[in-house]
Amino acid sequence: MLNKLIIASLVTGLISGAFITIYELLITFTTYFIFMGDPVKTIPTLPVWYIYLLPTVMIFFVNKIITKDPGVREYGVNEIAESITQNRMTITLKTLFLKILASVLSLSSGFLIGTEGPSAGIGAMIAYHIHRLFQLPTMLIKVIISIGASSGIAAIFVSPVTGMAFAVENIAYQFVKQYIGYLIIASMVAFAVSINFLEPIIFHHSNGRVFNNTYLIANLFFIPFITAFIFFYLFLKKRLLHFIDLEIFKNFSRWRNHIFAFIGGSVIGTILLIKPEAAFSGKLIVMTLINEEHHLSIFFIFSIILLRIIGTTISIYANAVGGLFLPLMSIGALIGYAFAELFTHAYIPVEPYYFAAIGAAVFMGVLMKLPLTAVVLAMETTFDYNVVVATGISVVLVSYFSSLYFDIRKKYITRADK
Repeated sequence: MLNKLIIASLVTGLISGAFITIYELLITFTTYFIFMGDPVKTIPTLPVWYIYLLPTVMIFFVNKIITKDPGVREYGVNEIAESITQNRMTITLKTLFLKILASVLSLSSGFLIGTEGPSAGIGAMIAYHIHRLFQLPTMLIKVIISIGASSGIAAIFVSPVTGMAFAVENIAYQFVKQYIGYLIIASMVAFAVSINFLEPIIFHHSNGRVFNNTYLIANLFFIPFITAFIFFYLFLKKRLLHFIDLEIFKNFSRWRNHIFAFIGGSVIGTILLIKPEAAFSGKLIVMTLINEEHHLSIFFIFSIILLRIIGTTISIYANAVGGLFLPLMSIGALIGYAFAELFTHAYIPVEPYYFAAIGAAVFMGVLMKLPLTAVVLAMETTFDYNVVVATGISVVLVSYFSSLYFDIRKKYITRADK
């Protein structure tokens, strides 16, 4: 049986890596197709009506899909965890296909969501069918679903260790001691496939194990700074959703899909017109900021922070299908970069890209309640003790301060869905 499980893990990782690569490339292709090239470059040349119409139509179709199959709506990996708890696969092939379609439509049209939810679903579904193909015992369904989800996440992040940490914290913590080896096999194989086609997040300024106390001291000031922005993000999200629920949705509930499409399309279209860089998943923003040597203006950074917070909140409400990992990382990277610029203006020079890397990990780790993943992410992307130590200290303290005023949950819902 162990031989079968090892082979099943290898096959799961191989197939998951291939499917996730296709999924990511499909998003890129669709984005370039509907925007007629690189959206950052082409959006200023496209008609205004087209920029507004595109996300509106896309999110309308997404909501029509969700109406037909409510299981398509996804902001994390809650379904996978539910599958493991119930010892069965709760996602059908039809739902998975529709989820991928809805995710591609959402991401390619500019909505601010990530790819980890559908990726986990793809990996889990592949693993489930491999379980049936290999005729493994029923008691291993939980294990194989966990392995599949882990490989899917490792592939989409192009980071095997971060993928495993994410899967363990979200999904497979029950199986760490007994079955972690199989998660490692599948994750590493999936990563080995995706690394040949997808671009990982890499920090080009690593100092390795050389530790600079200046950054540790600066980080003490960064903790209240990023905590304030987390408060702002949660407060603004709550107020926006409260307003939409009470003032709009309550009075026009029968026009649910049209309301979602109109609000989502209008906001995302406006963001695309104002600053195209502020839209989409945010991976490019993270990669740019953590490696940017040319200083960006404070006004530019803060304007994108505000737009991304609003855009992410509206994307959640409009039912854009995807995750929040990368969008939250991008906001955190912007906050960290802005902090370093302000700190430097106070005559204490620190490099913005360091705090962009720290902010990306901390903001995501706190709001998704993934402290271990945040630290592992910082380690795997930067290989720099200055970033890793600061991230570890910050994510714990900021989580504590945030919990004093807000009840942060892993699953994002709106009152209209209760």
